[in-house]
Amino acid sequence: MTTSACSILTGPSRHSVAPSAPGLKTEDVTFASGSGSTIHAWLIRGRTGAGSVLLLHGVGSNRTSMAARAAFLHALGFTVLAPDFQAHGESTGDRVTFGARESFDAEAALRYIREAQPGERVGIIGVSMGGAATLLGTHPLAADALVLESVYPTIRQALRNRLTTWLGPLSGIGRLFTPVVLRVLSADIDLPESALQPIAHIGEFDAPVLVMNGTLDPYTPLAEAESLFAHARAPKEFWGVEGAAHEDLYDFGPGSYEQRVGAFLLLHLRPADTRGE
Repeated sequence: MTTSACSILTGPSRHSVAPSAPGLKTEDVTFASGSGSTIHAWLIRGRTGAGSVLLLHGVGSNRTSMAARAAFLHALGFTVLAPDFQAHGESTGDRVTFGARESFDAEAALRYIREAQPGERVGIIGVSMGGAATLLGTHPLAADALVLESVYPTIRQALRNRLTTWLGPLSGIGRLFTPVVLRVLSADIDLPESALQPIAHIGEFDAPVLVMNGTLDPYTPLAEAESLFAHARAPKEFWGVEGAAHEDLYDFGPGSYEQRVGAFLLLHLRPADTRGE
């Protein structure tokens, strides 16, 4: 794979985004990130004392992909912050780094939501790259609960799985060329392979974790998601979403998603005497 071809994977995915989430009273906010980017986000305020949730999207997407999650969480009373990562949506930036530099954006977003809703417990839902960004900073984000959806354990595995899936009958070539592609990719984003190893950091996160993955995901196979889960500290939960591939797990089954994820966040973010409110 040439450098120019590899740049397709790392090039920006910037688009105009509506100033509000559909059907929700939304504040369109911006803040600076240590990635050097200006981050654009939706802030949707919930009930005081009900907890807050940070929604972190996947590669090539933006905050609009989190709108349905934002709506169901807001209905539960949570305050929600949904940012565009650097080089995505309306945020500035010129390179996608699969969670490495995006970790600065996630840290800035966590700081913003804590300042917007002081004293609240904060949970994070991180989808694919968004989940990696919660783990790949100098230390995992200091949240009170973490939901990881379809998160790769290592960038080498992520590349190998994509190459073999894309090449189909020629999947053996994909496995053979994974080290070459990885070297080119690392040079393109100016980061070593060691900077993209979520599995090496998940054990440092010391709050409850829910790891979710589709049972038919070709990009992050179930066994790899289980290996990521095995490295997490307790308390932890694992949910293999039956029949789902590498897709939006909320869209795949909204009812079961809201029940499982909602219960997890309510348990760990909402004081027991206010859960029924």
